[in-house]
Amino acid sequence: MNKEFDKYFETNRQTWNEKVAIHAKSEFYDMKAFKKGETTLKRFELEALGDVSGKSLLHLQCHFGQDTLSWSRMGARCTGVDISEEAIILAKELNKELELDAKFVCCNVLDTSDHIKDQFDIVFTSYGVIGWLPDLKPWAVMIAERLKPGGVFYIAEFHPIVWMFDYLEEKPIIKYGYHQKEVIYEEYQGTYANMESNIISKEYGWNHGLGEVISALTEAGLRIEYLREYDQSPYQIFPDLVKKEKGIFETKDKLYPLLFTIKAVKE
Repeated sequence: MNKEFDKYFETNRQTWNEKVAIHAKSEFYDMKAFKKGETTLKRFELEALGDVSGKSLLHLQCHFGQDTLSWSRMGARCTGVDISEEAIILAKELNKELELDAKFVCCNVLDTSDHIKDQFDIVFTSYGVIGWLPDLKPWAVMIAERLKPGGVFYIAEFHPIVWMFDYLEEKPIIKYGYHQKEVIYEEYQGTYANMESNIISKEYGWNHGLGEVISALTEAGLRIEYLREYDQSPYQIFPDLVKKEKGIFETKDKLYPLLFTIKAVKE
């Protein structure tokens, strides 16, 4: 990675550090319900991965670990990775409070193999993750390194079309290219979990088309079991989405997908 990327990662790391305390108190993350036993996992990943009891699971870009700990409650032996020190501190506190056995490591996700040498049955990542990465090839190589032979990689992620929109205007407008290679910088008040908070979010991100995602994974030696696209999202990522059944949102016209999932296997 070049030095310019280091600057981008550092800015993102600082922003995520500031987000942790705000997110932990937000309705979005509903810490009270989580501590009482509510899972934060969505139906897409629950259906895809099924019974994880006794399996080792590596959760990439885990924030403060609610999903990691939800998998742990289901019997998986979990390790979570995140770039934010504050997030990992809170994740470890939650792990201890809930008397679970997850481990948490603070590092840039691209450097995971420098910090973790174990191989896992499952590598999992979800919802707003790959857009923080300038290049998916080293990401995919790391995933292949950390999977056992026969191990499964699963990602649930917002569709590349979603990232073409600028949400900082009153009405989302298409502003960014599907294949855009240039870095995207946004600066705005608040955070997706609490837009009224005083934090100034400063974020660098990159768009990645589905072809790029699939190619990176296959070139790293993984076999794609499936790629699925959905008109639904478990999060209200647009202001004008229509709420369907519990926790599911759709666009009014269903002109484009909101979500994709990939399941891949290391052979």
